[in-house]
Amino acid sequence: MATANQKPLGSGFGTKSTGAEIMAGVDLSGKTAVVTGGYSGIGLETTKALLGAGASVIVPARDKKKADENLSQAGLAVEVREMDLANLASVYGCAADIGDSHDKIDLLINNAGVMACPETRVGPGWEMQFAVNHIGHFEFTKALAPYLKNAGRARVVCLSSTGHKLSPIRWDDMHFTRDDYDKWAAYGQSKTANALFALELNRRMSVDGVKAFSVHPGGIVTPLQRHLSREEMTAMGWLDENGEIAEAVRAMFKTPEQGCSTTLWCATSPLLDDRGGEYCEDCDIAQLTSDDSPRWVHVAPHAVEDDAAARLWDETEKMILSA
Repeated sequence: MATANQKPLGSGFGTKSTGAEIMAGVDLSGKTAVVTGGYSGIGLETTKALLGAGASVIVPARDKKKADENLSQAGLAVEVREMDLANLASVYGCAADIGDSHDKIDLLINNAGVMACPETRVGPGWEMQFAVNHIGHFEFTKALAPYLKNAGRARVVCLSSTGHKLSPIRWDDMHFTRDDYDKWAAYGQSKTANALFALELNRRMSVDGVKAFSVHPGGIVTPLQRHLSREEMTAMGWLDENGEIAEAVRAMFKTPEQGCSTTLWCATSPLLDDRGGEYCEDCDIAQLTSDDSPRWVHVAPHAVEDDAAARLWDETEKMILSA
């Protein structure tokens, strides 16, 4: 059972470790990394750290103009490829473009995502958070699989969230065609899907030397919150009455550079050479949620169940075939 593997290793890093601390002494010269959404928030910090360690970085972005501007302002030289995760034709086209110019991919960071957005339908009527956060990355990763295999010892990191605790997979109504749309349940389900996808991907591809992990980056104020109003964030306790980040939240939340650290740890740590499929947080493997667990840490069993991971893979492929 995958749940038995959810035990911290004692990595030596922690909640506030920075990307720079994780990458100290790491040499990625000759490596190629792909970071979806790697032009803003923690994605930008991930890109910076990988470039700093010597990797070549490709950034697929829905808004190529904005990505080019952000990366240029940061002084970063990367390849930017246009890709809309809500449009599978765009996903396939981006993967093909990458394959045309690269024979291997050493690191794939599935970082892009949306959170708590208004009800939106894409493709054949799919709920957008599930489509963007899960289905788009599912197909992108599958399309890049030959190049991951060619790398010999590639790693895939899927950005999940403690938001996975908001909902397991809604097997009977994944796209809210029966029940009223709930933006937080939809977000939670998509983050559960990210963790389950990493688990099943690792099972299927570890024989080819490809390891996969899922990551909770921590609480971070980034553009991911763009769909939340000031009133809503105040009601949630994220902002105080003046619209500033609440002191208690400030103490708990991470900076974007701290938020990229678990991603980078999963992508590079030798402690994970013989592991795979685990859900990680605070630069270590997360422990299973218990009755005493705070809601913002640890992993719920429904996000690391082998049977659920295999079922989600099959159900996702059925959706795509019937689209």
